[in-house]
Amino acid sequence: MTPSGAAETRARAFEQLTDGIVDLLVIGGGIIGSRVAYEAARAGLRVALVDAGDFGGATSAASSKLIHGGLRYLATGDLRLVRELQRERDVLSTRVAPQLVRPLPIVLLVEGARARRVSKLAAALSLYSAISGFRRPRPRLIPPGRAAELAPIEPGSISACGLIDEAVTHDARLALATARAASRAGAIALNHVRAVEIHQARGRFEVMLEDEPTQGLLTARCRALVNAAGPWVDSVRRLADPSARPLIRLSKGVHVVLPLAAGWHAGVAVFDESRSAVAIPWQGMLVIGATDTAFEGNPAGAVPTPRDIETVLGWFRGVLPSEQLRPDRLLSSFAGLRALPPGRGETVRASRRHRIIVGRDGMVSIAGGKLTNHRVIALDALRRLPAELRPHRFTVTDDALLGGHLPHVAAELERHVDRETARHLLHLYGAEARLLLSYADSSPRALDRIHPRGPDLWAQAQFAVDGEWAMTVDDLASRRTTLAVRGLATERIRAELAALLEDRLAAPESPVVSPSLR
Repeated sequence: MTPSGAAETRARAFEQLTDGIVDLLVIGGGIIGSRVAYEAARAGLRVALVDAGDFGGATSAASSKLIHGGLRYLATGDLRLVRELQRERDVLSTRVAPQLVRPLPIVLLVEGARARRVSKLAAALSLYSAISGFRRPRPRLIPPGRAAELAPIEPGSISACGLIDEAVTHDARLALATARAASRAGAIALNHVRAVEIHQARGRFEVMLEDEPTQGLLTARCRALVNAAGPWVDSVRRLADPSARPLIRLSKGVHVVLPLAAGWHAGVAVFDESRSAVAIPWQGMLVIGATDTAFEGNPAGAVPTPRDIETVLGWFRGVLPSEQLRPDRLLSSFAGLRALPPGRGETVRASRRHRIIVGRDGMVSIAGGKLTNHRVIALDALRRLPAELRPHRFTVTDDALLGGHLPHVAAELERHVDRETARHLLHLYGAEARLLLSYADSSPRALDRIHPRGPDLWAQAQFAVDGEWAMTVDDLASRRTTLAVRGLATERIRAELAALLEDRLAAPESPVVSPSLR
């Protein structure tokens, strides 16, 4: 694609969005909204997907990086949710996104009185195994010595140990791959486009949208509207109904990222009466989190505080070697918001099941849910559409592979880049990694590393603008690459990324202002 191609593609998407009426407009391009758009587009609907920020740029990029079967939810008695999460974990890691969702054993550490804790953990693992149909490898108790072989755990700190097999993912890239699949299926996709007004009349919606880069306004018309705005779900509902009662309350989860020491062959999860914390080897780093504290105010203001970071590190003191937890080793930190049911109890004990409501005007709003079962949530939302827009195909999720098949791609990459970089690209892009190689024909540094201490290439940044909707430096550094999470998005690197954006993304013309309904 030429440097001006990305701007032309965006301008064409605006034209398509304002040309007539779409069947479905999805507000919110996180993992759930992107999956809603994908399933609807493959079922034959004319679909548009918009996000006020970047695709996968909020909650979907701030998870614990786990695709898991919900062991902790056994305590709530929601066995149906646990079974659903286990099934989705297996499908994602074997059929839908095996390049992005990879198996990872998790060592379970339970503190407290030994006899009671061991028996309780054994019972939980037995039930977890039964729900999965006793699939192998089965969840099991292990001795502390075996746990220490899998992860660098401090001896004598734990009273009971278990081992389960879960999966780890690059959450932001999974959301982006889903948005790209929706686009390939025919969906119109636009990020950095904010809904500012919603009106409903004569059986359709008219949504005033603001293009953030230009502040231009346009009106999109649709027969159905799905609100998948995550922490902003109530804000979008109030655009249509200022008197709408809150559907959610928010909980902040904070993670810290540290260098990965030797000896990490599994993740570690620590449980006691008041916490559930994880330490996960991810992208050659160690991700530790998450807090679960009530949050009020603008979701955009959810950032880690020094106290949050100290809390997260403190959870693993005495469990992991103190050297690994030194604050001066911190590479980065991030915060995300969970959308939970309203209530007065502690957020850590609130239900993780999603909720879907249909407003008086017909808007379908999604609240809560898990990254793991995002496909199920998407279909649940589509079943609430008006009958004439609800094809039979919405009853079964699509297990098609995101990112293409991998045979022979690894060998092709390794002819051009080193093995570590090839593995990195395969993980993030699947078979589409070969598209990056073409940039070497026009850019002499395309296959050079952006930063010498990270695996990301300049071709990734170029492709991000041309084919993945990157519009800002943060889009490039935080989600299209791993620069920011590695602490490598230096002032110099950010300036170079800004120059690349300016070079490849010519300023699009402002969308035509069109009147809203009053």
